[in-house]
Amino acid sequence: MPDQFDWNLVRSFLAITRTGSMTAAAKRLKIDYSTLSRRITALETSLGAQLFDRRTSGSSLTEAGQRLLEMAEQMDQLAVSATQSIGDTKLQATGAVRIGTPDGFGAHFLAACLGELSDRHPDLSIELVAMPREFSLSRREADIAVSLTRPSEGRLHSRKLTDYELGLYATRDYLASHPAITTTADMRAHRFISYIDDLIYSPELEYAHFVSPDLMPAIKSSNLIAQLNATIAGAGLCVLPYFIARDVPQLVRVLPDFKLIRSFWLLVHSDLRNIARVRVTADFIAEKASQAQSLFLPPAAAAQVRKTRSKAI
Repeated sequence: MPDQFDWNLVRSFLAITRTGSMTAAAKRLKIDYSTLSRRITALETSLGAQLFDRRTSGSSLTEAGQRLLEMAEQMDQLAVSATQSIGDTKLQATGAVRIGTPDGFGAHFLAACLGELSDRHPDLSIELVAMPREFSLSRREADIAVSLTRPSEGRLHSRKLTDYELGLYATRDYLASHPAITTTADMRAHRFISYIDDLIYSPELEYAHFVSPDLMPAIKSSNLIAQLNATIAGAGLCVLPYFIARDVPQLVRVLPDFKLIRSFWLLVHSDLRNIARVRVTADFIAEKASQAQSLFLPPAAAAQVRKTRSKAI
């Protein structure tokens, strides 16, 4: 590389790709916008290539920018590794880490754990994006993603966080004022709350046909928390995760023999998995999920999962 090539310029470039905008990157680097802009111009001049395609709607990486990003992440990883190895220091996480999760897992479980992560790593800036969608790690929509499915392709490192059980729930007041439910056939006389068909982002969320093949939901939402709140308000019955419904005293499990088992997977792009801020955060999420197994699975379901695993071994 040319003699004038400056690592600080690369750090500025990485800050933009990680925050998603020049403004946010400038704030993170504690410099003004014009200084950051001059750094990127200097980097492009030293490389002889345009790194960002600047438009009125925002900026995106050019092909050259994408190539530099891969190398810059490797450079950043080497710098961290050198500090840890040569300096013989404890793994220190600094900078921002963005975690993309399903709305229920992120808002109901993970959010309550993040204070402890921040206590362990005071210089870490934690961004939790809890939304009903999948996150693309290759497009840098997040550094870490929690998914309902294990990816079958791409340069992604995955590990299973936990299985979790779902059941059918309604409020006591709703059940007291509506016909009794003893079989799934009785569901035809009740309002059912579920997802909007064309907005279901994962096949793992297609529950209705498991309850009853001809069940037609009367109330639909793309958001699990909205479904939960509608159920708590007495609007009908809903398939809900055990780890959420168990904490709501108004809710009662209906048809206890009806149950679904799904899984949460932790995903990290292979280029980022050993970077300190990503590694400590991913390990922390896995640690908390492991400690909370009783939240995600009732005792009977947990025993059945262990039995199934032992047979597979």
